[in-house]
Amino acid sequence: MSGLGFGMEDDEPHDPRPQRRAAGVGMLAVLVILVAIVVLVGRAIGGIFGGGGDYSGQGTGNVTVVVKPGDSASAIGATLVDAGVVKSTSAFTSAAEANPKSRGIQPGTYRLHSHMKAELALALMLRPSALVSYTVAIPEGFTVADIVARIEKETPITASALHAALADPSALGLPSWASGHVEGFLFPATYQVTPGETATQLLKAMITRFDQAATDVNLSKAAGKVGLSEYEIITLASIVQREGLLVADYPKIAEVFFNRLHNEMRLDSDATLYYVLGPDHGPLTAADLALDSPYNTRKFAGLPPTPINSPGEAAINAVLHPATGPYLYFVTIDKQGHTAFSTTYRHFRELVAQSQANGVQ
Repeated sequence: MSGLGFGMEDDEPHDPRPQRRAAGVGMLAVLVILVAIVVLVGRAIGGIFGGGGDYSGQGTGNVTVVVKPGDSASAIGATLVDAGVVKSTSAFTSAAEANPKSRGIQPGTYRLHSHMKAELALALMLRPSALVSYTVAIPEGFTVADIVARIEKETPITASALHAALADPSALGLPSWASGHVEGFLFPATYQVTPGETATQLLKAMITRFDQAATDVNLSKAAGKVGLSEYEIITLASIVQREGLLVADYPKIAEVFFNRLHNEMRLDSDATLYYVLGPDHGPLTAADLALDSPYNTRKFAGLPPTPINSPGEAAINAVLHPATGPYLYFVTIDKQGHTAFSTTYRHFRELVAQSQANGVQ
């Protein structure tokens, strides 16, 4: 018996029952641990996915949440749970499944409330008023530099981001005939900018708006009828935009410039000089008038190499449909912005004197 019962003090058979009881106690302990793990995991999952349940009211206070492009209902629900808007992801997804309009939730930043009933949170997100946005108005005649300054002032988009976007014009959707020049194509209009919108996205939207205006005025076809290219139309329209103060005068101002081009006269536009000298330069001097710049239409004949601002639709239309007549000169004649026109230089000088007497010059 040397092998069996080694280390025992007697020869009685070993009773295995205590071992079975020990094994039973061990299994119970394992089950307790497993249950505890399941509970902990369940709580963890509940923490991540919002558990269950729903709030009952409209909520209080203001909370902003960001919906990213491509977010599913469950992803949006998780974002709302993290922000304390809804109580559970399941409550929000259930509300979304019950409302087909939930598919219309757009990416962007939303202003909601804390502790909202999921159904009410969804309904609020479907209202345009819940989207946080910034309004930026770009007037006719703004240069690219003006537009950058306005956007930086009115939106979260920085000037550095805008300049970086402008440095890659191929990504902005410019017309092929723009040859990569942005000046003149950031269409003047009012734009809604949502948080997270990039400089490139906003500039593309402005150029898309230009494309719409070009289509509205039938730019391509109408340009051929007046003997200019599409790019030349925008360039001349930008000069008309800057020179005229009243829309009613635009067609006659365009007439003057067309007559000068046809007669191989210089345009003699101060506006093109101020484009390089700056709007705050002050009265033009003899040195300014002699400036060796392609934008100096007092010295060089023809159009400048690019537009000098973003013209509006009225100025573009005036160039596409100019008045017809003999006028070669014009001047702003009064402080109300009316323009007077002349066929001779002598009469023009008389009008200039009248303008000065009216306190315009």
